[in-house]
Amino acid sequence: MTASSSSLGPEESPDALRTFLSGDARRIAPLLLGSVLTHNSHEGTVAIRITELEAYMGPGDSLHPDPGSHTFRGPTPRNAPMFGPAGHLYVYFTYGMHYCANIVCGPAGTASAVLLRAGEVVEGRHLAQVRRPTSKSPRDLASGPARLATALALTTADSGRDALVEPFGLRLPAVPAPHYGAGPRVGVSGDGGSADYPWRFWLPGDPTVSRYKAAKVRRA
Repeated sequence: MTASSSSLGPEESPDALRTFLSGDARRIAPLLLGSVLTHNSHEGTVAIRITELEAYMGPGDSLHPDPGSHTFRGPTPRNAPMFGPAGHLYVYFTYGMHYCANIVCGPAGTASAVLLRAGEVVEGRHLAQVRRPTSKSPRDLASGPARLATALALTTADSGRDALVEPFGLRLPAVPAPHYGAGPRVGVSGDGGSADYPWRFWLPGDPTVSRYKAAKVRRA
């Protein structure tokens, strides 16, 4: 299955896409619903239509402090890509077993990004299935941030790379989603996971959207 030309806007230059992504991640995130991210690797091409995202903002001393963000306590070698140019990837390793991928937003020097939480594989389904052999159906291939990163073969080696040029590519939807859901982010502990930060956005009714899970409360 491939994304129809009618569902995507015209191919925009990397400069135009970077300008678009240089705005507020909370505003950009819902506009990215329905966009298609592609990775052309030596194994082949996989493209995913994004159906769920989360916006993350900056450090505690910034204009938009976000206690749920990796940058909340300031810059580190790990989160450095979030402070870089818009349109680059920020990929991190979590729970000792999973990769999760973000697209950096905002002007360079101002940390923010959009976590790619879920999507539909619209090209390269067989290759995605090889990478995700435990998936029981096509809708499970990229339903969840770790599954999405695996289907696209993204690892921390890709963190800091430009998602807008080869071997990657980003196509925006022809028309922004007329309706979308918004609510607290998944699995974020503390204040950042509360209703005060309704920065998770999804396409209602899409079968690839992951199930909401609040963060587990850890006892001392």
